[in-house]
Amino acid sequence: MAERIKTYREFYQFYLSEHQNRTSRILHFTGTFLVFVLLTLAIFNGWGWEWVLLPLVGYGFAWVGHAFFEKNKPATFKYPFWSLISDFKLFFEILFGSKSFDSSKDS
Repeated sequence: MAERIKTYREFYQFYLSEHQNRTSRILHFTGTFLVFVLLTLAIFNGWGWEWVLLPLVGYGFAWVGHAFFEKNKPATFKYPFWSLISDFKLFFEILFGSKSFDSSKDS
């Protein structure tokens, strides 16, 4: 059995290694962007049951990226909190230019 990752810094390096495919990164970015759009709509429109759409959209795009492009298992199942934080971290790193959709161009 593989040893569990103990620090977030170590986890994020693992997370990046599992998110190298350009299409997968685009899908992750799109899903996270749509989560922000839906969150805004939910707050301003007083959503009830529609809140269920947030994780379905966010994780749906990401899991398609893992299944068909990365061909690996999402870290969400073993490290749910760190994985969620990392989804947002990578989103903002791509948005502000310190990371790219093309992992070979990451700084």
